[in-house]
Amino acid sequence: MTELAWATLGTPVGPLSAGCSDAGVREVRFGRAPRHPAGAPPFQPPPAGARELCEEALRQLAGYFAGQRLRFDVPVDWSQTSRLQRQVLSMLLESVGYGDTVSYGALARRVGYRGLGASPPARVIGRIMGSNPVPVIVPCHRVVAADGLGGYSGGAGPEVKRWLLTLEGALPPTLGWDATGLGAQSPSG
Repeated sequence: MTELAWATLGTPVGPLSAGCSDAGVREVRFGRAPRHPAGAPPFQPPPAGARELCEEALRQLAGYFAGQRLRFDVPVDWSQTSRLQRQVLSMLLESVGYGDTVSYGALARRVGYRGLGASPPARVIGRIMGSNPVPVIVPCHRVVAADGLGGYSGGAGPEVKRWLLTLEGALPPTLGWDATGLGAQSPSG
């Protein structure tokens, strides 16, 4: 198996790492890039194209966090996702732009997903958002509950989601919100 090329970027919500194949960005992780475990079987080094895609993904992520990029145009490698994940996440990527939000249920309706078994469609969509392998680039933070923010599995959880939505203007800034990061200080009196 070929190893992914990895690169890490410091962002206002903490380190963000992108893992790329030569087909596109396959993973975005909150935190540092994973290390190859000692004693694990050797991998083939990533192709040069994967390294170039990683560099471009980091440039675009840096532009997004600087408020200068409203849309990502790096290719996404969907090879490790199920058909339903790919369908839902592709619809999200194509139809919910910067500064917009959509509810879990509305996204289910957009893709024509009516659910299977006892799980309501909105809950299934929520699980897909929680397993999104390419957060921020594929903007699962823009999917919200019908009655509020909803959850978020990236970084510090819902606070990261709130910060990203505030950066995009989908939520108004709260007192003490700081575009430079989650560590904003409360105003002192």
